[in-house]
Amino acid sequence: MLETADLPTALGRIRRATGLPVAFGGVVTADPRQMRLSDFAGTSTLALHGLIVSAGHGLGGRVVTTARPGRVEDYAADPRISHEYDAPVTAEGLRAIAAVPVAMGGSVLAVLYAGTREPVAVGGRALDAMGRIALRLGTEVTVRREVARRMAELETAAARGAPDATAGEWEEVRLAHADLRTLAAETSDPELKARLQQISDRLVAHRPAAGESNPLSPRELDVLAMVAVGCGNAEAARRLGLLPETVKSYLRNAMRKLGTHGRMETIVTARRLGYLP
Repeated sequence: MLETADLPTALGRIRRATGLPVAFGGVVTADPRQMRLSDFAGTSTLALHGLIVSAGHGLGGRVVTTARPGRVEDYAADPRISHEYDAPVTAEGLRAIAAVPVAMGGSVLAVLYAGTREPVAVGGRALDAMGRIALRLGTEVTVRREVARRMAELETAAARGAPDATAGEWEEVRLAHADLRTLAAETSDPELKARLQQISDRLVAHRPAAGESNPLSPRELDVLAMVAVGCGNAEAARRLGLLPETVKSYLRNAMRKLGTHGRMETIVTARRLGYLP
């Protein structure tokens, strides 16, 4: 579920973080044994454009197979890789190259490369920076996949939220709501965060309190959503990336705003007012 702008954005981050002049990347195709180089920054020729890299071959193919970062100081002379792609790499003038996998679960989705036209090794700091950027992209893709799964369930979940729904069916709606708010807390993409918020709001939109405005902040709702599905303060903090004391503070604020005493009364009141499913 890589999007069109994902690789160009990641390549720009890599160049800024490492100072390396050339960055490029490719996406593993429908055939997991192949990757196609598709995005480039700082290249001066078209030699690498559209190149199909086979799993296990060259530096990138080795990264696809092992799901581990790799680097070479002088590509054409390095004995640790096969050399099917020496011609396009040499035509671009590249010598030292590093490559890192973008992974989702146990599968490699793409490979990000960075390199220089000088036979100077890509340092450990640069490789670590590339790894962090690849990890960030892999996390975003994982979140999107989970969002897609939840969206596929959304209409069913919302339908089960009808007044005559069973307690078990309501619990499915509440779990979906809590999961979506957890995902929104995990992502650093502001557009994706906003989209997740919109989706979670749809799960409570069928139970609005007429004429009422919601006094709870998004973070207070996040905490209440966790509490509503049985999370203690420590688990809510872990899922939302907060400290347990911060969770307690948000919970106290919610109680004050709703005029309640205790966790259960607060959840019941938030549900009655339509702030939670």
